[in-house]
Amino acid sequence: MVDRIRKSYELGELTEETAGDDPFALFRQWLQDALNAAIVEPNAMCLATVDPHGDPDARFVLLRGFDDRGLAFYTNSRSSKGRQLAHRAYATGVFWWGALERQVRVRGRVEPVDDAEADAYFATRPRGHQLTAWVSPQSEPVPNREWLEQRMAEVERQFEGVAVPRPPYWWGYRLVPDSFEFWQGRPNRLHDRLLYTRQPDGSWKRERLAP
Repeated sequence: MVDRIRKSYELGELTEETAGDDPFALFRQWLQDALNAAIVEPNAMCLATVDPHGDPDARFVLLRGFDDRGLAFYTNSRSSKGRQLAHRAYATGVFWWGALERQVRVRGRVEPVDDAEADAYFATRPRGHQLTAWVSPQSEPVPNREWLEQRMAEVERQFEGVAVPRPPYWWGYRLVPDSFEFWQGRPNRLHDRLLYTRQPDGSWKRERLAP
C-alpha cells in the first residue's frame, strides 16, 4: 500500500538569492510561514539523541523559544532524553511542515538555559501542566493509569491555593546550531537543499546539496 503513495511537490522553490546568508533569519521566516499557514503544532520538533551505547533515539518536543542563541525546549531532566543529553550534549532537531512542503534540520550542542529563563517559562504554563511536571516520573514505568491520576490528586492537594514552583529536575535546554539544512520540495524529486555550516569565526558557509 505505502509503496504506491506518490506526491509531487509544486508549491515553491528555494534559491540562494531568496535564502540569504543568515540561517537564523531564514528559519525565523519559515517558522512564521508555518504559523501563518495554521499548521498543527508548527513548533513540533523531532529531537534526535544517542544513548550511552551510541544507539539513536528520537521523539517530538515543542520549540518554546528561538533567538540568535539557539532553539529552546523544556523537559524533565530525569527522562530518557534528559539522561541521554547528560551523556552526550549534542542533538539534531527536525521540523516537517508538510503543508508547505518544507523540512528543516538543525544540528548542534545542547546546553541548559539558566534558572531565571526556566522559571519564567514555567510560570507561563497552564496550572495543570505545571502540576503534571511534579506528578510524572517521565519515561519510567508506572503501575497503571490510576496511579497517575491518584498522584495528580495528591499534588493538587499539596499545592492547593499556592503558586506551583518549578521542580528542580525540570529544565530548559538550548540547541545551539552548528548547522541548518533547509529543504524545499520540488517536482520530480529534484528538491532544493541548502546547508549552512557555522565557521570558526562565527560566520556561516552556505552550500547547495544534491536532493
